[in-house]
Amino acid sequence: MTRAEFPSRWHPADFAGDPVLTARRLLGSTLVRTLPGGVRLAGRIVEAEAYDCPRDPACTAGRFHAARSAEMAIPPGHWLFWTAHGHPLLQVACREAGVSASVLIRALEPLEGREVMLDHRPVIRERDLTNGPAKLVAALGLHPAQVSRTPVDSAGLHLERAAALPDTDVVTTARIGLREGRNLPWRFHVRGSPWVSPATPSMDLLTLPD
Repeated sequence: MTRAEFPSRWHPADFAGDPVLTARRLLGSTLVRTLPGGVRLAGRIVEAEAYDCPRDPACTAGRFHAARSAEMAIPPGHWLFWTAHGHPLLQVACREAGVSASVLIRALEPLEGREVMLDHRPVIRERDLTNGPAKLVAALGLHPAQVSRTPVDSAGLHLERAAALPDTDVVTTARIGLREGRNLPWRFHVRGSPWVSPATPSMDLLTLPD
């Protein structure tokens, strides 16, 4: 797919740079999942987190996909998954192919297809539907085997652009669940959004579980 065909979409070339800057720019964009049969599920990105192995201490900790370079040998702007506690989490590869850098999509505000999302992931409180990286993958019915290594402008899963959010609407914090690199301010979320994940940034925790 080309920019001329879909000018409103993010394209793979948009992810060739710094994942920290990219994570910030992704806020407000819409993640769109088109199911077989044409049903469209969509959510606004309200939280994203960056990983950048060339300068990221978290990559040496061995807990994240970024330490496994073979899995990252894909071009920028392609979807990939890593697994945490048995759950696949959705990311986009950044920088050039073979460099362990990515943006993790951490939370969405549901916009379209909420009833289908609730079928995929029944919850008591609707705000718990997509307010976490594993939650949104389940709600959208994403399966790594179907989506992994496809481009961000593909038919089944793509990103639609939005106007850049002003700095006053964005909160910057440390990332979630880290020991190494726990102080890096590489997590971004929309200020005041009830859909942001309830997790506590790593730098604010006294201890972290092994």
